[in-house]
Amino acid sequence: MTGRVLVIAGSDPSGGAGVQADIKTITALGGYAAAAITALTVQNTKGVFDVRQLDAAFIREQIVAVLSDIGADVIKVGMIGDVAAAEAIAEALKREAPGVPLVLDPVLVATSGDALAGAGMVDAMKAHLVPLAALVTPNTDEAGALTGTTIDGPDDLVAAGKALCAAGAAAALVKGGHLDGGAVTDVLVAKSGVTRFENPRLATTSTHGTGCTLASAVAAHLSLGFDRKEAVGRSIAYVRSAIEAAPGLGAGAGPLNHTPHGPAWTNDPDKAS
Repeated sequence: MTGRVLVIAGSDPSGGAGVQADIKTITALGGYAAAAITALTVQNTKGVFDVRQLDAAFIREQIVAVLSDIGADVIKVGMIGDVAAAEAIAEALKREAPGVPLVLDPVLVATSGDALAGAGMVDAMKAHLVPLAALVTPNTDEAGALTGTTIDGPDDLVAAGKALCAAGAAAALVKGGHLDGGAVTDVLVAKSGVTRFENPRLATTSTHGTGCTLASAVAAHLSLGFDRKEAVGRSIAYVRSAIEAAPGLGAGAGPLNHTPHGPAWTNDPDKAS
């Protein structure tokens, strides 16, 4: 069987981000989602109010339990929380899942602006997880923190992607949604070259969990056999559809509609072009 994705990330009780969004996304795209929880949060569309980090050994045990039984075709890592968890995750993946592609979404701050990662997490990600990543998917703030650069435009996205590849990642998708302008440019950087994805900016407040959703969509597409470039293109299209079909819930940054076209969305090429 293909399509198995193990998500390692935090929980969002409002359902718009984190493991809840990851599972919805992977399922909607025709994959099978398993999850190892790294942290429990108290949050909704208006903000993050509390975070409880789970013990690193317990996180490791969840990962081992899934990989030793169900297995995974792709692994997606999202919110981690602290250095001990990052180290435990990296150790478990190297031991239990050598050769399984890792999509790393380096979550540092929520859409609301609230911090989701503790002290030392940038250095821990660079040391332990970026070198394992088949693809790392930072936004401009995360890419800047990981590379020590300032990102003001599309050319800076490319430079940050190249820096992440130099740090050990096989490829980087640096997202430009936080930049100004009427278009959004996302840049996929790999040794094979640079691909730019440019789309009109959507006027919306439904942005809760967009990063989680995009990374999980890429992981799902990769697990189903799409190559990296096509997986990214299809995933960007999926997220845009999920934003356009958003249910309008909450008083803040609202959630997406993770099933904008019904189940197994990616299997309809007319909706994934």
